[in-house]
Amino acid sequence: MNENLLSITHEIQSSLAGNRPVVALESTVIAHGLPRPQNLETARRLEQIVRDEGALPATIAVLEGKLCAGLNKNQIELIGSGADIKKISTRDLAVAVAQLWNGATTVASTLWVAHRAGIRVFATGGIGGVHRGSLPDISADLPELARTPMIVVCSGAKIVLDLPATREWLETNAVTVVGYGCDEMPAFYARRSGLPVDARCDSPEEVARLFRSQRDLGIETALMVTVPVPAAAEVPETILDKILNEALNDAEQSHVAGRDLTPFLLARMAERSDGATLRANISLLENNARVAAQFARALQLA
Repeated sequence: MNENLLSITHEIQSSLAGNRPVVALESTVIAHGLPRPQNLETARRLEQIVRDEGALPATIAVLEGKLCAGLNKNQIELIGSGADIKKISTRDLAVAVAQLWNGATTVASTLWVAHRAGIRVFATGGIGGVHRGSLPDISADLPELARTPMIVVCSGAKIVLDLPATREWLETNAVTVVGYGCDEMPAFYARRSGLPVDARCDSPEEVARLFRSQRDLGIETALMVTVPVPAAAEVPETILDKILNEALNDAEQSHVAGRDLTPFLLARMAERSDGATLRANISLLENNARVAAQFARALQLA
């Protein structure tokens, strides 16, 4: 990769060179995942949480065609409130560079950029996955997980997806799924999905040892560590089922599909739950950032 296309802040470069803990954060959640003003408030809080835990946050984005690892205050505000902020997945990176886009990175493209910057831990809310329906619609997040050796901290796949099919895809493509303090994969807004994990870890040191074993074996897939939403913010299953079905019906009637479907469904669910799903989303994002920073510190010592 041409290093001139990647801008890493001096603070992050220094931390990586000194083997100090760094946590990558995605920017699509700022630009497209959360409503205003919660998007910018949450972005700032996530960075502060990572710092409070003794690690350095590296929010990933594309600005004027440059891949950026680490954003300043003005850049975060641009991503959160600027006009024509693109949603950039891995397939879009070359176009974004060539056409000098400003854009927010998805899970997939955040992984791609962060790995090339030398970052080993990434915190997000929920990954993309296999979409519901008969057509084979699979998020680019999944193949990126299958070829990027990083620790990815999340609360499972977004609940609007086909969770059993997503879990099966991860198994088929050798992505190890860890339950952090749990024995089954969380379901984003819900703490349980009924789907198994490959291993359970109960401390940052256990996660660091497992990741180190992957590297020693030359395994090039991500270690996906799933962390349940905090119990106080969990949305009851009965409510989730009802509002999800209503949101799916709204999407069908409005002919929403493709990359617009997931944000549409999540927004509809927030409306129909009187903000309960939005509160759960913010809570799990904050918790995952905190846990990821702890993993990054443990990895520093592993």
